[in-house]
This record gives sequence, C-alpha cells and structure tokens, in this order.
Amino acid sequence: MSEPAFQRSGLGDVIPVPADVRPDPAADFTIGPGTAIRTAPGSADAARIGELLAALLRPATGYALPVGEERGEIALLLDGDGDQDGDEGYRLDIAASGVTVRAAAPAGLFAAVQTLRQLLPAAIEAAGLQPGAWALPGGRIVDRPRFAYRGVMLDIARHFFTVDEIKSYLDSVVQFKINHLHLHLTDDQGWRLEIDGWPRLTAVSGGAGTGVDGAGPGYLTRADYTDLVTYAAERFVTIVPEIDMPGHVNAAQVAYPELTADGVAVAPRTDTEVGYSSFVAGKEETYAFIEDVVREVAALTPGPYLHIGGDEAQATTAEDYRTFIQRVLPLVAKYGKRVIGWHELAGVELPETAVAQYWRIEATDEGTARAAANGSKVIMSPADRTYLDMKYTEQSLLGLDWAGLIDVERAYGWDPADRLPGVGEEALLGVEAPLWSETLRSLADVQTMTYPRLPAVAEIGWSPRATHDWESFRDRLAAFAPRWRRQGIAFHPSPEIPWHPGAPE
Repeated sequence: MSEPAFQRSGLGDVIPVPADVRPDPAADFTIGPGTAIRTAPGSADAARIGELLAALLRPATGYALPVGEERGEIALLLDGDGDQDGDEGYRLDIAASGVTVRAAAPAGLFAAVQTLRQLLPAAIEAAGLQPGAWALPGGRIVDRPRFAYRGVMLDIARHFFTVDEIKSYLDSVVQFKINHLHLHLTDDQGWRLEIDGWPRLTAVSGGAGTGVDGAGPGYLTRADYTDLVTYAAERFVTIVPEIDMPGHVNAAQVAYPELTADGVAVAPRTDTEVGYSSFVAGKEETYAFIEDVVREVAALTPGPYLHIGGDEAQATTAEDYRTFIQRVLPLVAKYGKRVIGWHELAGVELPETAVAQYWRIEATDEGTARAAANGSKVIMSPADRTYLDMKYTEQSLLGLDWAGLIDVERAYGWDPADRLPGVGEEALLGVEAPLWSETLRSLADVQTMTYPRLPAVAEIGWSPRATHDWESFRDRLAAFAPRWRRQGIAFHPSPEIPWHPGAPE
C-alpha cells in the first residue's frame, strides 16, 4: 500500500537536522503547474543546480518547472561572503508566495536542494506521475555544517564496484549532505586504478579472480576515474583516493615482484587476513614506484587530499615504518596534495598539514592526541560506531563483528569531540563512515549495510551538537522507508525504528 501523497513533513523533519528552524504554519507554499525555478544571474553552477532540482521534481509532479534567470517562484540565489554560514551554509525561506534560497556559494544551494527534497512527501521520489498536492511547510531555516569533512569510504579493492554502481551510491549519500567519497583503491587482494607505466597492476591484480574469494575482476581506467571525479564534483563531493601502504600491498607485489624483498613473485591472496605484506623500506625501487603512482593519482585528482593508508603494517618493523613514511610524506606534498592516513601514521612525527584518521575502538590513542596537539587535524571513524561493514545484529547475513554489533542507536549515540582524550572539537576535520567490502557482492549489499546507519553519522557531522536527540532522529529516520523504496535503495529494516509504511507502485 502506498503512503498518502498528502502526508506532511514539519519544517525541521529532515536529516541532518538544520541548525535553526523557525516554522510558520500560515506560510506553506504549494508547487503547482505554473511554478518555475529562478537561478542566480550569471552563475552556471546555480543554473545547473536549478536543473538538478527540476529533474528531481518533474517525474512525480508532471510539471514543466522551467529553469531560468528571469522569473520563478522557487529562487536559488547567491549572495553574501560566506563569513556567517560558510560555503555550504544556506538560508531557506518558504512563504505562501514562493521559496527563496540564499547561499554564499553553489555548495550551499546544493545543500538546500537536499533539504527541500526531504520536505516534500516521499512520493516525490517516484519515477512516474503521482496525485497529490506538493506542499512545502512554511517558515525559515538557517543552516550550516558543524564539520567541513563529512565522508563515506567505499572499499573497491576487496570487491570491485563499477562506475555506475559508485555513481548510484554517491547519489544516495549526497541526500544527507555527505561531501567526501573516500575510495579504497588498493589492498592485498586487488589493485583497482590504472597507472601508466605499471600496466600489470590492473592487468594482473585487477583481473579475473581478484577480490575476496576470487570474486573479481574489475578496475577503474584513468577515464573511468576522471568521470567519477567530475560526477562527484557536480554534486559537491570531493573524491579522496587511497593507495594503501606500506602494508596491504600484496596485489602490487603480485604484479611486480621487484617490489618484494628478494625479487621473487608472491602468490595472489583472496582471503581476508591482514598484516602480512609490506613494501621494502630500504629499496629505492620502492620509492620510484610510489612516486610514479602518487604523481599520477595526484594529477587525476583535483581535490586536496591523497590518502596513503598506513594501517595494519605488522610486517613492517617500527624503524622501517618510520623510514618509509618519512620518505613518502614529501612525495605527496611534492605533487600538491595534503596527506591523510589511518591513525597509525601518527606514530611518526607529522607535518601540521597531515590528517590522521582514527579508526580503532580503544578509548585513548597517544599518537593521535600528540598529532592533534602539534596542529594536525583528525577525522573520526571509530570502528565501533561508524564502520558500516559491522553487523547490525548477530543474525545479520552480511558484515563482520570484530568491532562489535552496531545498530542505529549505537551509530548515533556518540560525539566526535568526546571520542579521544586530547582530540577536542577544534582538532577535528570531521567524520567518516567506512564500508569495507569483504562480505559485499552487490550494490544492494552496499546499500543494506549503509542504510539506515549512514544518516546517523551524517547528522553527527553536520548538525550542531546541541540538536542531537535520539528520539527525534529515530522519528525523522522512520519517514525514509517509503522514500528509499521508491528510490530502489535497499536498507536494513532495523526494529528500533518505527518505520512508515509505503511502497512504490
């Protein structure tokens, strides 16, 4: 049974919850057949965002919703210098006569579009014409993000996902104002990005039989990767590529035995063990290879970050690890990128520009706290709260449980500024929810492990700390069941959420 098309949302019934909400029940605006979208004069970005909004609304409403600079009841305007709300902040006014969005930068207009989308009934997500009145609740929203970095990570090394699957995933996460997509491109099982001059990386380690349990093949060509970067940028998402090292490198050594200590080829691995592989810190061939890879990945990536992994390097001695990281950090800087690494990197003295990504479950970490004290920023990804590959319950068919079981309340019930002693609010760049793919084989698997937990992490990253309230979040999340069903997004029907009924036609 489909939910009523007239089902209403309150002005603040969105995820992430906005910073400031001032409802005006007498000022609802109804989108009608004559509604048009007006965009900021002279801004190609505003025009493109207007077309994205129109494309979202046209199928279900059946309205033409023309986009232009001359007139329109829905206005997407650029003004201000961003000092107050930042580039992603926006001000949304809904009155009986129309809707006005004002932002300092196009990213703010895009964020506002995601809010408008959620304020409409779930039937707006339908692929075909729906009956009903398309009313937006009246009032004012003033909104801005708590943290600059709000990310998800998708592991395409242990199981490859296609360009179209990654794009579909990206389209789903931007609804929750996620603005970084971290792609884990290399690991022991597979190498998933084409590198000029090193063709065996993908020909061999991106070929048939690669991935956990041999469920390969697949890799991104340079053109594929560039296409993804462009697609993401159009949705104000920054791609963060990860080349994991000095551990997690078996796939590279399978392709090029000269990267091993003795020059002898290693066997491919399709199991899920970790910590057995390592680049050789004392060989110049290692750094010639890494410089080629870093140069090419940096050239393909317009975003500011390049992730070098650095985790679970048990096969690397502490001395070799330090030598290796101290050789690689300048290479990343040489090609104009800011390094991110898993928090083990903080065992080495880092430049202030380096970012440590904390992923463990321990209550303290001296290295991360020391890096923060020295000026480095931290991304919070504690595995017991944010790892989307952890099982929901003991009965979950997908996922792992080494960091514990993570239901939605657990994913929501923490605060990044309280997670580690010595790493307070001022030290945080943001939050990220990683999704490792050992047990995943399809886009539906990816979606099921992501939803409904990602919205919890997204709200923690965007909304003011004072707004965090489990009961409120649970009720707002419940409205996404019919929305996700209409979008064709698989999700885990967590029993802790009082899901709204509704299904697509």
